[in-house]
Amino acid sequence: MTNRIPSQTLMKLQPAVAQNLKAIDETAEKAGLEPRLIMLEKLRASQINGCVFCVNMHSRDARKLGDHQERLDLVPVWREAPCFTARERSALEWTEALTLIAQDHVPDETYDAAKAPFTDAEFVGLTAAVIAINSWNRIAVPFRFEVPVRAA
Repeated sequence: MTNRIPSQTLMKLQPAVAQNLKAIDETAEKAGLEPRLIMLEKLRASQINGCVFCVNMHSRDARKLGDHQERLDLVPVWREAPCFTARERSALEWTEALTLIAQDHVPDETYDAAKAPFTDAEFVGLTAAVIAINSWNRIAVPFRFEVPVRAA
């Protein structure tokens, strides 16, 4: 494996990156979105992007917010799982559409379905949160942020 810049060093070299992404991410909270919904969005984007660091962190954070491991295990197959609310399903749909934007450039029907349960402010906040986690994934994956997980 190549010698990559450690995450702590990376953030010391460019602290504005973390500060600006945090500010973008906070838009979702300020828009009034539920913390558990935001965590599901972060988890799903990180799963799609293959970001082991963020999947680990946001799974742990979701459990701290009271989400159950069984539900978190079903996030990759949320369309088939009956345990997600309409708002969560819309948020997951929007997260996938933006994370995989090159596939179909977010058709109108996807936009309309995803936006339906949200106010304009909430939807913009959700969009900002998806942008932020995708940006974090694009930092953590290539720099191979270390995951503090013990072996089985």
